[in-house]
Amino acid sequence: MKSLKIYLLSLVALGMTACNDFIEVPPTGVIDGETAYSEPDKMVNAAYASLGDCWFEYPFNLWPYGDLGSDDCLKGGGGTTDTGYHPMEIWSTLTSTAGELDQLWYRLYCNISRCNRALVALDEYGDAKLGKETADRRRGEVHFLRGHSYFKLLTMFRQIPWVDEYVFNNNLQEQTPNNQFTYEELFGKVINEFEMAYNALPAEMPDGGGRANKIAAAAYLAKCYLTLAWGDGYEATDGVNFINTEYMNKVVEYTGVVENSQYGYLADYGDIFLPEYKNSVESVFAVQTSQYTEDNTRFGRANWSNMLNGCWGMWSCGWDFHKPSQNLVNAFKTKDGLPLFDEYDATNDYPVQGQPSTQKWDPRLFHTVGMPSFPYKYEEEYMMTTANSRTPYTYGFYTSLKDVPQRSGGETFEGSWQAFAMNDYVFRYTDVMLMRAEALVELGRLEEARTIINDIRQRAANSIEKHIDYAADFCEIALYPSTDFATKEQARERLRWERRLEMAMESSRYFDLRRWGIASTVLNAYFAKEAKSVYKYMEREDPDSPDNMTMKEVSVPYGQYYDDAHYTAGKNEFYPVPYNQLYYVPGLYVQNKGYN
Repeated sequence: MKSLKIYLLSLVALGMTACNDFIEVPPTGVIDGETAYSEPDKMVNAAYASLGDCWFEYPFNLWPYGDLGSDDCLKGGGGTTDTGYHPMEIWSTLTSTAGELDQLWYRLYCNISRCNRALVALDEYGDAKLGKETADRRRGEVHFLRGHSYFKLLTMFRQIPWVDEYVFNNNLQEQTPNNQFTYEELFGKVINEFEMAYNALPAEMPDGGGRANKIAAAAYLAKCYLTLAWGDGYEATDGVNFINTEYMNKVVEYTGVVENSQYGYLADYGDIFLPEYKNSVESVFAVQTSQYTEDNTRFGRANWSNMLNGCWGMWSCGWDFHKPSQNLVNAFKTKDGLPLFDEYDATNDYPVQGQPSTQKWDPRLFHTVGMPSFPYKYEEEYMMTTANSRTPYTYGFYTSLKDVPQRSGGETFEGSWQAFAMNDYVFRYTDVMLMRAEALVELGRLEEARTIINDIRQRAANSIEKHIDYAADFCEIALYPSTDFATKEQARERLRWERRLEMAMESSRYFDLRRWGIASTVLNAYFAKEAKSVYKYMEREDPDSPDNMTMKEVSVPYGQYYDDAHYTAGKNEFYPVPYNQLYYVPGLYVQNKGYN
């Protein structure tokens, strides 16, 4: 024992000596603040880099909220306890203690902190180091990036603290409450960020793609005004009875800038969601990713937001999250080429290759939803079967196609977690044109809205031969006649339907329902119906007997957990302020109404 004590004392002494000897040695891989601020262009690059600092627990594209929280999507994965996202899809058990909400809040404010530091660097060193013209352009970019993160925070949490470079410089973060400004005032601040970007940036950046420009700022301004034009975000004061026509005119103004820009419709709908087209004319602004073959790094710059969403059994580690709902599949039904509207969900249907059916479908179904008996993402050597579902009795057999590349392209990261070099669209051209059509409908300019919607449908009609010719016999889509846009009510229904089909599984559906003031009506009806979903398929009666080819029908019920789901208007419109944030400085923040 004595020798042990001496040994331990010797270690302590050695440790103390080592500390004294090396305490003045600066750490490696760390840059001091003054040196960092003296490199303003690198500080701006750091702000851009934070756009991709995502992870499946805090995906910046918000798919667990915009999709799982809607009628488009089921969570998927290994069961309801796999990740903490189950409350986001049933709403009734959602509380402020979800770690995913806390991480999202924290990470978005980390992004804002980088923007604040970049602005400080630009103010101190920008003009001298970069020249005034470039420095002003960089300031516009950073205001865009800061507005981008604030828009997401405001979309999610409503009551948020406004932390800008003044708060940062004066170390007032822990003295800044989240109810200092109203929802409308916060939106005014976000709009100001994008106005500064719009005024400072050219339509095309001289130093390459991936950077924000005037057109992207115009798209964000349109999105802000469109959100405000419907009301204050709560169902009782949102919707057609609260339309602000001044804001709707702003939407038309700013979407007009995008319409008359270098951007446009990509010719084939399927190309939009292939990595090789990720910076096409369709991409107004997107978070950039890369393959390791492109940037000579070990794994490239992957999209970590979507790393759970690969198809089970198709990828090396497809975790099978983000699964399209039967309700969404039903919404793609057509009759004489047009949607079924009120009748679409009367029966649960789905196409099966090799089984002719009189039911026809919008072609975008086959670009959006992976289904048994059809090729996975267009490649016939990778056929989907009922085995490509991890928990079919919970989440069914569909898989998402838009957020992953083709299987032959492989993963960017091939370890126990796969990840993909798929850009995350912040705005694609068609999204902006649908915002324009939405505003035109509410302003009574119905024929202009019909033209936009028919242009989008024509592109869908032209998107069969290149990628989904195997589904041609299942597809039928037509343009809307003028009689379908005779009234504002008709036009509104068709616009909303078109937005759902075109933007399905792109993280916008729940926020659309909330904006229109119809989330509780749509979601509670969806919960009641989706809980009774049944998928039927044929399999061999005795697969172990090669001579017995007798087939039997198998019925798989799924989605029963929706029996516990309920959306409460006046509470669930926004997500709760995370518990850890609420009590970090007790009394500083207030909770959104309805939550404890």
